[in-house]
Amino acid sequence: MLTVNHYRFRIILLVALLFTGSAVFAQTAYQSLALRADSLYKARQFAASADGYAEAFKIQKKDKHDLYNAACSFALAGRTQEAIGLLKGAIKNGFDNYAHIKQDTDLKSLHPTKEWQQLMAGLTRREQKIEAGYNQPVKQELEEIIKTDQGLRYQQIAAHKQYGYHSRPADSLAKLMMHHDSINIAKVSRILDRYGWLSKDKVGETGNGALFLVVQHAGLKTQQKYLPVMRKAVKKGHARASSLALLEDRVALGEGRHQTYGSQVMAGNTPEENYVRPLADPDHVDERRASVGLQPLAEYVKQWNITWDPEAYKKQLPAIEKREGFTPSPVK
Repeated sequence: MLTVNHYRFRIILLVALLFTGSAVFAQTAYQSLALRADSLYKARQFAASADGYAEAFKIQKKDKHDLYNAACSFALAGRTQEAIGLLKGAIKNGFDNYAHIKQDTDLKSLHPTKEWQQLMAGLTRREQKIEAGYNQPVKQELEEIIKTDQGLRYQQIAAHKQYGYHSRPADSLAKLMMHHDSINIAKVSRILDRYGWLSKDKVGETGNGALFLVVQHAGLKTQQKYLPVMRKAVKKGHARASSLALLEDRVALGEGRHQTYGSQVMAGNTPEENYVRPLADPDHVDERRASVGLQPLAEYVKQWNITWDPEAYKKQLPAIEKREGFTPSPVK
């Protein structure tokens, strides 16, 4: 016989499960809409991008980066007052790359407004207050490091598109990247060993991001060394959970284990040969990705011309595992 207390417990548990499922679904829907809006921005369809962000914000309106990107789309679409409001929202939610805001040409249409002038005056006061606590020498060093790290990678992406993945120009840039990566990781290792994982309130958002980017581009031993450091940093709010997920995947694959979040893709000789590297539990990957703020895998892998289908992937997985020398996973 089911007692009243047991019945209540079952009802509470059912409601909790439904709420959790709804929350994951809402987050996934939001990320899909935000990614679509970003794609429209990149296609220079600014009005459509603004409308897309507006739809996404009906679900939630708190991601500082999406709010900032939306402000750019609204500004370029001529929707000035809404752009100002979104920019204020981005700043309120923690977007503090003030130098970028001031020089971003996407926001140029806002400059003549009184609201922009007031906002910039406020940002200058905030900037002076925040930067008083910065480790300026380390901040400047990290910002120079990231210019090299990202600059060479953008050049290689362009070479891939123009000449192919394994073309001579792309291979030459890859060798140059490896050379500079070794220099950068030596510098970043020195910083991490001396100061720990510096938060953005010590080196700014760009400097804080540089720590992750350089570590993830390092060799396996270096990644293994700093993975526990980054885990602690995420718990303290000094690094992003979404960035940690990428490093977790890289280390797992480097150790011969299946990745968790599907962030690592293998590029073949042609776009059609690209594939998601060995992944554990493909059926629930989007739930794991949503929990750390990553977009659905189907949206993520589009940039590699991959169509994500969990059922098809599970059939392909034994061949992928064999190709990479992995122990077959118990995928049903």
